[in-house]
Amino acid sequence: MTKILVLIVGLAIIGFILWWFFGNHEVASQTADIADNKQSVDVEVSGGYSPEVITLKKGVPATLNFTRKDASSCLDRVVFSDFGINQELPQNQKEAINIDTSKPGEFQWACGMDMFHGKLIIK
Repeated sequence: MTKILVLIVGLAIIGFILWWFFGNHEVASQTADIADNKQSVDVEVSGGYSPEVITLKKGVPATLNFTRKDASSCLDRVVFSDFGINQELPQNQKEAINIDTSKPGEFQWACGMDMFHGKLIIK
């Protein structure tokens, strides 16, 4: 009986891990509002990024305002490798990051340890 119980618990844990890493999770996304020929989006950093997908208009100056509420050292930096940005995110402070919107495309960003990700779409 103990072996069957251990087997069931083990399979449940494996199923949870597979769902956590490979499951189709809902992703928060946002399109930037444009005002005075500028666009900006506020991003909350708390166990990940919210919104995780941001759409910007090509050619309009853009600022992403990151506010880190998570104390984890993994999320203390944000890296936009395509833009050469590796910015520290102080806890509970808004950190503005200007984005070059001159080229359309999809660009990834990640935390300093490359464990949490986001996507920037410029069109």
